[in-house]
Amino acid sequence: MTSIDLSSYEAEREALIAEDRALRFDHQQKYTDVLGPKDLLMKADAALRQIRRDEAESVWSKETEDVPHIFPGMEFLTAKKTIERTKLFQTVKKLPKGALLHSHMDAMCDAEFLIKEAFKYDQMHVRSPSVISANTLMSTLPVFSALSLDYIEGVSKVGIGHPEYMVGDWVPVKRARSDFPSELGGPEGFDRWVIGALMIDPKEALEKYNTSKKIWVKFGSTFVVARGLLGFEPVLEAYYRELLRSSIDDGISYVEVRINFLEKTMVRANGKADFTHREWLLCFERVIREVQEEMKALGRDDEFVGAKVIYTTLRFLELDQIDESFDDCIALMKEFPHLIAGYDLVGQEDVYYPLRYYLPKLLEFQQRIKAEGLSIPFIFHAGETLGDGDKVDENLYDAILLGTKRIGHGFSLVKHPHLIKLCRERGVTIEVCPIS
Repeated sequence: MTSIDLSSYEAEREALIAEDRALRFDHQQKYTDVLGPKDLLMKADAALRQIRRDEAESVWSKETEDVPHIFPGMEFLTAKKTIERTKLFQTVKKLPKGALLHSHMDAMCDAEFLIKEAFKYDQMHVRSPSVISANTLMSTLPVFSALSLDYIEGVSKVGIGHPEYMVGDWVPVKRARSDFPSELGGPEGFDRWVIGALMIDPKEALEKYNTSKKIWVKFGSTFVVARGLLGFEPVLEAYYRELLRSSIDDGISYVEVRINFLEKTMVRANGKADFTHREWLLCFERVIREVQEEMKALGRDDEFVGAKVIYTTLRFLELDQIDESFDDCIALMKEFPHLIAGYDLVGQEDVYYPLRYYLPKLLEFQQRIKAEGLSIPFIFHAGETLGDGDKVDENLYDAILLGTKRIGHGFSLVKHPHLIKLCRERGVTIEVCPIS
């Protein structure tokens, strides 16, 4: 019987491992050279791996009262508070991330920050589309808007929870909050109501919004509520600033934020609803400069490179409406070429129009851009579905054929080996959100 040659097998095994790992992003020299000395990188990697091993036992293998049946990989919303307490999360939070390339402006900042900022102003008003009671409160969405201080028509003389309140009447938000019925929690109850309308509660997500269709309805409603709070010049400016500061705190040095330009105007500080798209960008530009100056004064200017905007509108627009967004995007690009990063259509792909519906218009838009000597790349959401072969899944084909620079989400791309190959060859990167 011949002896087994283990040494040649081990050599072949080591060669296979080395060949495989050489293709990984974290093993390619052109990237690791930028990050620092190899021995330091290996030391940091070993430290993080040890933290993960330790917390696999100390955090993810122990029962807790607030989170029953805890385990790694559990639903994000249920595990979020636990994650935030871990040493691994706190370590990763401090690490430089480079760029954040998939973010929606009106969902970027903490809800408590938003209401605290918006509720400062006498101009901010709220109304309810239905009678408020303990039974209807959490299913009723508050509607916010900034109104001129001399606006009288339609402003209620009583609080939003008062028995004499007329559904649909505006109430100054300060009064609505201070007069909120004690049986509904008083001012703190008002805050909880609004925050509940702006966020997805973990328990609700599991019990009430437990299908893709249901969670999309809830998700979409949060943007509707946020829009009224953000559509006021001083609140928008403060929100922009918090967006950039909080990104920097998370180790992010460059942000491309999708801003929805569907609404033609917002309300300016004097209460007039004529704050234009151009002024939105002037405000954003000013805040970027201010934050850069703040960082420079702190000796941390290398931590913030800047920010740009992806011009966004919604994919429920009809063909005769979409041209207006193209005109607007081109006009803004001409004035703010340093701010506009691209163009996107957003909204639930399963419900709204596929890219193919807009194809003639999108091709015309590309021709116009080229004729005017501009560069406005498409950065499309596509394939945000668990389906296969349906119109949502096939958005991937059109996004790639239209030359998209990146693909937002692209869940179903994994089912398309040839499209994966094309993305690699053409440098089409995927904006991945592991918890989406």
